[in-house]
Amino acid sequence: MNNPIKIENMLKEDWEQVEQIYLEGIKTGNATFQQEVPTWEEWDQSHVKECRLVAKTNGVILGWCALSPVSSRCVYNGVAEVSVYVGANSKGAGVGSLLMEALIVASEEQGFWTLQSGIFPENSASIQLHKKFGFREVGVRERIGKMNGVWRDNLFLERRSKIVGI
Repeated sequence: MNNPIKIENMLKEDWEQVEQIYLEGIKTGNATFQQEVPTWEEWDQSHVKECRLVAKTNGVILGWCALSPVSSRCVYNGVAEVSVYVGANSKGAGVGSLLMEALIVASEEQGFWTLQSGIFPENSASIQLHKKFGFREVGVRERIGKMNGVWRDNLFLERRSKIVGI
């Protein structure tokens, strides 16, 4: 990629491109339990407003990331689940790393002390990306959910901030 990649806050106007990248992830069968992309309104309600980012070059979104609260209980206000999706045409270009780095900064600015991810064991690129940014494998959540009638495991990874909640 010859043009610079910029990390920007995700806007509602970005949804059409974000939705397409999300759908690409769903179609792999190893990115999410989701079977279809939610509407913008559904997605917007379930994600932290200040921690949703897109990677763009020349107005084209290459990938996106966001945080979701893990609980409505106040003791977990500083814990969120990570979603990172990179478009099929942008894999291997460092987009995931740019997004993850910016998401960690944004999360700490918002007071999050723990980020967590549940990743299918088959999704080695995502596991590698998370570990590169200090996520550690906590364990395997065996048969955590069914996908197309088949039980699937998730690796449970988390990253503890070195500046928030210490």
